[in-house]
Amino acid sequence: MSLSDLPLSITAIIDILLALFLLILLYRWLKGTAAMRIFIGIALIFVFWKTVRYFHMVVLSTVLEQFISVGVIALIVVFQPEIRSFLLMLGNHKFFKNTLKFGLIRRLKEKDEFDVCSIVNACRRLSHSKTGALIIIARKDSLEDFIRTGETIDANISRELIENIFFKNSPLHDGALLVVDHRLMAARCILPVSKDKNLSSDLGLRHRSAIGITQVTDAIAVVVSEQTGQISVSVEGVLQRDLSPSVLEQFLIERLNLKTIH
Repeated sequence: MSLSDLPLSITAIIDILLALFLLILLYRWLKGTAAMRIFIGIALIFVFWKTVRYFHMVVLSTVLEQFISVGVIALIVVFQPEIRSFLLMLGNHKFFKNTLKFGLIRRLKEKDEFDVCSIVNACRRLSHSKTGALIIIARKDSLEDFIRTGETIDANISRELIENIFFKNSPLHDGALLVVDHRLMAARCILPVSKDKNLSSDLGLRHRSAIGITQVTDAIAVVVSEQTGQISVSVEGVLQRDLSPSVLEQFLIERLNLKTIH
């Protein structure tokens, strides 16, 4: 019996499930990237077009229809890097294994509690020695695109490892350390630099990168200044400077919805 011979209700369910799977996969793939915002904008235009057609607004419907028809070509141009990346991902024999592992089917075991103390203690010691550091802590948005720019570590969070990464003679000290899913995921990562012209002129590349990454994702950026040893935090593109380690700890506990540490 072919799929077309099955009752309509069953084929409709299969159709919906496959469409849902593709939409979730697309969301996971675009999450945390600039392409996600473009995709949302296009989706809103499409919904608006359908609404206009429903109410028989002929002129506006015709204009939007022409825009959408031309927009297909524009989409190919705009999403060219993402399309290429997606096709390469599909061709990878580990694609479905990775999708099951990290995508739709999550591991049933609970994640380890976030080790905020190790990060705070590392920042305290780096501050005392005036060792520059940039630590990015992921929340909901994916940082996969930025992880690819650095060296994969995938290790448990520890004060010693963080200090060794940012040690001045370490090959990994330049760039950012990315913390994802309660693990030190990658080091020496390249981040977008904020182009805000209103930023203070005394801010260096680390601080501008911290602001830049938090302007395009919901991540938290922690910076230790190499010149002054000051600890700063950036969230949603806003930089808070000269935090004490205790204030940093409380800030991370609140922003990451962690249990109070006694």
